[in-house]
Amino acid sequence: MTEFTTIATGLRFPEGPVAMPDGSVILVEIAAGRITRVRADGTAETVAEPGGGPNGLALGPDGKLYCCNNGGFNYIEHPGGLLIPHGQADDYSGGRIERIDLATGVVEVLYQNGDFGCVLRGPNDIVFDAHGGFWFTDHGKNRPRERDITGIFYAKADGSHLEEVIFPSENPNGIGLSPDGNTLYAAETYTCRLMAFRVTAPGKVDQTGGLGGAGIPLYRPAGYKFFDSLGVEENGNICVATIGESGISVISPAGELVEFVATQDPFTTNICWGAPDLRTAYITLSGSGRLVSMPWPRPGLALNH
Repeated sequence: MTEFTTIATGLRFPEGPVAMPDGSVILVEIAAGRITRVRADGTAETVAEPGGGPNGLALGPDGKLYCCNNGGFNYIEHPGGLLIPHGQADDYSGGRIERIDLATGVVEVLYQNGDFGCVLRGPNDIVFDAHGGFWFTDHGKNRPRERDITGIFYAKADGSHLEEVIFPSENPNGIGLSPDGNTLYAAETYTCRLMAFRVTAPGKVDQTGGLGGAGIPLYRPAGYKFFDSLGVEENGNICVATIGESGISVISPAGELVEFVATQDPFTTNICWGAPDLRTAYITLSGSGRLVSMPWPRPGLALNH
């Protein structure tokens, strides 16, 4: 088992880590409906309280935080000490994209269900491109005997454009871009597939990429595994947080497994990189409510903002 440094404990299903220049990490606590800054010494402070289910986070070109809000889950407190999401929240508040002022904590709804004719059920993860727009996945919601069919969206940070570019997509979760911006990656949870899409222009992909539509399945592992969020290394490897037989699956752009970094929590959900050399990995162990770090053998990709 890989050795990790535990930075913070007691978090309520943390996800969406963003490494900040001051050495802190901003993340969501989905089950608490809040966004939290974790300092290097492990102290935590509330940045904002959007409610619902804040999920993926990214810094935008304006220095504000952009949040995929899934509207909320119900949870099971497992006897083994794990907190487990379980279906759509009884008080589900609707899927939306929010913009958050880090200085004031003010939360603004940038896009919501119905805007520009789009259906938003459970926005999950987000990545900005070099043009100032952002891609995000909608993971949808599970209800008894029913699961949403969802897609992958592109939007502008000023609130002027929202478009469902890829539909359907099987419960997409993590999303990222190749270093040159020409390939969009999305991880599907229940199919446990890493999909690749050829980007043809800002907010556009080749819709004839594969036999099933726009995307080409790049990798799918054996075993009891499910894919969650992802991050991209500077060299182009895709690091997918893997639930079940838990850890980080490192996959080459050619679709080969480079390595599997095992973790101690079946709900290992996100990875990002910090420190000046981007060789410190921050990983959310969501079921047990921990943020951990470890030296990473290769640098992460510097994000666009």
